[in-house]
Amino acid sequence: MRKALGLIGLLIVLSVLTYAWEMSQTGSSRFLSLANLKNLLPWIGLYGILALGQALVIITGGIDLSVGSVVGMVGILTAVFLDNHPAVPAVVAGMLFLLLTAGIGAGHGLLITKANMQPFVVTLCGLFFYRGVARYIAEDKSQTFGDAFGRLHWFGDGNVLDLIPGWQPAPGQPLSTGMGIASALAAPFLVMLAVAVVVGAFLHFSPWGRHLFALGANEEAARFSGVRTVRLKILAYALCSLLAGLAGFLFALKIRSLGPSNFGEFYELYAIAGAVLGGCSLRGGMGNVLGVVLGVALIMVLRNLVNLLQISSQLEYVVIGGTILTGVFLDELFTRRQAARTA
Repeated sequence: MRKALGLIGLLIVLSVLTYAWEMSQTGSSRFLSLANLKNLLPWIGLYGILALGQALVIITGGIDLSVGSVVGMVGILTAVFLDNHPAVPAVVAGMLFLLLTAGIGAGHGLLITKANMQPFVVTLCGLFFYRGVARYIAEDKSQTFGDAFGRLHWFGDGNVLDLIPGWQPAPGQPLSTGMGIASALAAPFLVMLAVAVVVGAFLHFSPWGRHLFALGANEEAARFSGVRTVRLKILAYALCSLLAGLAGFLFALKIRSLGPSNFGEFYELYAIAGAVLGGCSLRGGMGNVLGVVLGVALIMVLRNLVNLLQISSQLEYVVIGGTILTGVFLDELFTRRQAARTA
């Protein structure tokens, strides 16, 4: 909870400073505008789903570097499949590829637990392998969804107001405050909230979640205590890849035009950064869902500020990387001081 409060405080400070700077320069604030909120929330939702899956693996003391390539492969394969099999319902195709991603994660878990391979090596190989599969299947040509998914496109670029039958604002009529906020609640953000509730219930209110934390804290002790560590690890990697597949499906619905060589590229870094910034220790055994969501929100806000404050786009990764490094360093420093006081 301390970590979550710290992230909330940092988000508030960034918002206040950005608002003050914009007001001093232009007399108005784009950052706190409804249009900017509409732009920001969908990306928080999309990357948040990835980070929640990554958190499950990091809590076990592992890591999954392949999620970005899984995102790319799912989007490309779904587009190619629907183009070649238009009679197959889009929902059926989506479910098939989600099952495929769960199988991919289970395969990672089996290699790590049964073949005693390092998670870094297994998932790094997956990163190259799945990207290569996507490029080969698509023949390095960009893929588009068009209207293949019909109403399912709501999950990529829809919002709460779209769920109200027949609702349309009158031409030129401004939205009320409530309607404006509802229009900003994008579908990917709502899906992320639903996923966060499920993952939070799994981690914090189920015996499997408690066992997962025990596994990450001390695998040998957990095994001697009767925890089925092998099954738990396989489950964690399967869920991570499944959520990556879900995110890939939503990313594809949002972006629509997918390049097989770059769709999903570096997404795994945002997922890892969001989880770690949100309080998941790379040593394992620590983490919470609220912190992960706030960590992703902070990263997306930083990306947003780079654009709004007209900072050179080449410095985007410098700003994000420096902030994450500073946050993790301070958290580690405070943790050590607290441990020294209680010792």
